[in-house]
Amino acid sequence: MQHIEELFIKHWIESEEIFYSKRCIDDIIIIYDQNEIAITNVMNGINEHLEFKATEEINNSINYLDLTINRNINKIELDIYRKPTNADITIQYTSNHQQHHKQATFTFYINRILMLPITDQAKKKEWEKILNIAPKKWFPHKHNLQHKKERNSQTKGKTDEKRNSK
Repeated sequence: MQHIEELFIKHWIESEEIFYSKRCIDDIIIIYDQNEIAITNVMNGINEHLEFKATEEINNSINYLDLTINRNINKIELDIYRKPTNADITIQYTSNHQQHHKQATFTFYINRILMLPITDQAKKKEWEKILNIAPKKWFPHKHNLQHKKERNSQTKGKTDEKRNSK
């Protein structure tokens, strides 16, 4: 993939055929203002064992990894995306695993709420989703509330440190 980026995508960015490109393992997001078919045809002609599929935005929105990217008139807004097949599987609270293993999924979910630049409405929706998942796995409600409070204060402290160091 790195070879493809250096050979084609870098050239397209320099020639302004595309505006932006980022890759995460085998997922690539490309922002362009031209015919998607031309990019897909070139990419699919590189190696017969690789197949690139373009996903176009629908209603100014596209899903990339675990995000929904919404393009509004003057800004981009992010939201949390879960695939329709997502089953919200986590380790049961009553299982015989170490506590930090059982809490890992919720730690990730809470960190994601606090660290991503998502709207307050999206944060509220995601928090409600977490609170909906937790009881199904017998997690005490107070457990996630306390964890969110701790992570929020840690995150706020890091933000304050960055501001003070400038």
